[in-house]
Amino acid sequence: MKHNPGFLALVDDAKSRIRQIDIAEYKTLRQAGDAHLLIDTREESEWAAGHVAGAVQLGKGIIERDIETRMPDKNATLVLYCGGGFRSALVADNLRKMGYANAISLDGGWRALKESGLPLE
Repeated sequence: MKHNPGFLALVDDAKSRIRQIDIAEYKTLRQAGDAHLLIDTREESEWAAGHVAGAVQLGKGIIERDIETRMPDKNATLVLYCGGGFRSALVADNLRKMGYANAISLDGGWRALKESGLPLE
């Protein structure tokens, strides 16, 4: 998908402040049994079409409103994914501003997850 320059500038700015991991790093985290919550930040229609088994869906439009109820521990590791890693970077930056110390954006997002061999629903 071709993104507009203003959007890309916004994402690049957010990425300068957040932690990102790629699919290999995420698989290592999972295999090590590191406690984390995998959050799908895509829209409900994208979630319904397929998602990672065990993930929870908190779309970009509502996550800031609902995250403190779903995950009150601001030190918890939150791994966020979207379609490719753009929206999840924006969400990670907002969660960081809200005090979540371990909000991580998964670079490559759903596209990488589909090819990863991880269980999908």
